[in-house]
Amino acid sequence: MSVNPMTYEAQFFGFTPQTCMLRVYTVFQDYLFDMVLLVETFILKKLEGLPECGISPLHVRKSTEKFLLFLKENFDELFSKMEEMLLQLVLNIPKNVLLPEDKVHKQYPYSKEQFQALQDEIHQLQEQYKAEVSAGQALRAELEEQEVVQAELEKILQCFVGLENICREHWNCSFGESFAFLTPSLKKLQDKLKDIEEKSKRLKTCETES
Repeated sequence: MSVNPMTYEAQFFGFTPQTCMLRVYTVFQDYLFDMVLLVETFILKKLEGLPECGISPLHVRKSTEKFLLFLKENFDELFSKMEEMLLQLVLNIPKNVLLPEDKVHKQYPYSKEQFQALQDEIHQLQEQYKAEVSAGQALRAELEEQEVVQAELEKILQCFVGLENICREHWNCSFGESFAFLTPSLKKLQDKLKDIEEKSKRLKTCETES
């Protein structure tokens, strides 16, 4: 088989010429093996009617294997010549032929440096796109947090509105006025609770010591 990758031919045909030749070789080889097997089967059937000839099936098999080896060696030699001819004259694209999809390269040629610069620009754009995607995800997460906070604030606002209505309904005053009025009382209540806690602690300490 040829070691030339023939990538341009593969672009045109859709398969490498070497792959094509390998499949042709496999088909011919399978046909050769089948043919030799049929010949062997035919000889064995003929020998069944000639028991006095003294030729055993084992001898036939050995002879068949030698014959197959002889055929394969000659076939490989002939196929190698046929493969060389097909790869050069049939499956080969001449150097002066340009495929239609590659004509744009002839119209707009570019150097390796230009191609590398284009690759660098593409890489830079990809990195910018990734950064913008990450920033967008962060903004969406922040927006979701703000929506949650806004919902909680609306609940608190509704609570204050409810308290305002209760204060106006029962005490004929606003919630702010009620809250200002209740603040000293709440402070006194907190002080009383603190005194009770301290006295309870002292009592527990006295009981422990006694």
